[in-house]
Amino acid sequence: MTEILDRRLTPARPDLAARHLDGRVEALAFADPVPMRVVAPSAPLRREPRPDAALDTEALAGEAVRVYESHEGWAWVQLAGDSYVGYLPDEALAGDAAVPTHRVRALRTFVYPGPSIKMPPLADLSLGAMLAVTGESGDFFVTERGGHVFKPHLCTRDLHEPDFVGVAERFLEVPYLWGGKTSLGLDCSALVQLALAAAGRAVPRDSDMQEKGLGEPVAFDEGLADLQRGDLVFWKGHVGIMTDPETLLHATAFSMNVIREPLRPARDRILARNGGPITAIKRLG
Repeated sequence: MTEILDRRLTPARPDLAARHLDGRVEALAFADPVPMRVVAPSAPLRREPRPDAALDTEALAGEAVRVYESHEGWAWVQLAGDSYVGYLPDEALAGDAAVPTHRVRALRTFVYPGPSIKMPPLADLSLGAMLAVTGESGDFFVTERGGHVFKPHLCTRDLHEPDFVGVAERFLEVPYLWGGKTSLGLDCSALVQLALAAAGRAVPRDSDMQEKGLGEPVAFDEGLADLQRGDLVFWKGHVGIMTDPETLLHATAFSMNVIREPLRPARDRILARNGGPITAIKRLG
């Protein structure tokens, strides 16, 4: 029997698959991965190799990727962090980028060509992006590529935020974007993934994966009592974070941004709009 594998996490097509899948999937050819890193501030990971294809997620600066094919400006890759598979623009990748030492802890920051905020920025980076720092110049860290970033906006990769909910709250009012993963726009599961990553916990990308793999179930009834800050509330295709026993924080297409609202009215509205009932509430250890 053919093994059923999640297409989102499996680098396999009818014509090409990852070498480690030989014997598990059928493909005309198998390829070894070429290690590369994202050097663009962020890069769209699309379902097909064209700019108008569906956006499944985004890769942030410094992320490691495994490239299985490069063709006509697109690289077919698997992200090393959460294993998502798709197509990234070739121009967003480099094979000679240094291993990052720091990550962006501010919601968004700028990369300057020199140690002055009056210089025109070279790029902007979102929370979670990573950089290789090679030196310092006054109030700035200097990156391997010569960029300058305000020191308080970065931290070493091993420094973890004590409160992932507080990280998520920084995204209040950020626009909703299906597949987005930056402070310019993100979706519900990206909000959870980014906030937990800042706290040192790697989690899957999509809400169904998060519901399956995170935390312990919390018993709940119609009253939705006894919830805690940090509990994750799941619907089919949606997830939110409790900021206190009664308040939900989530990126929602209803208002097209990240909002904080009472859980019970949100529950009733989602049900009325055919979003279905709450499927699980999970508490992280």
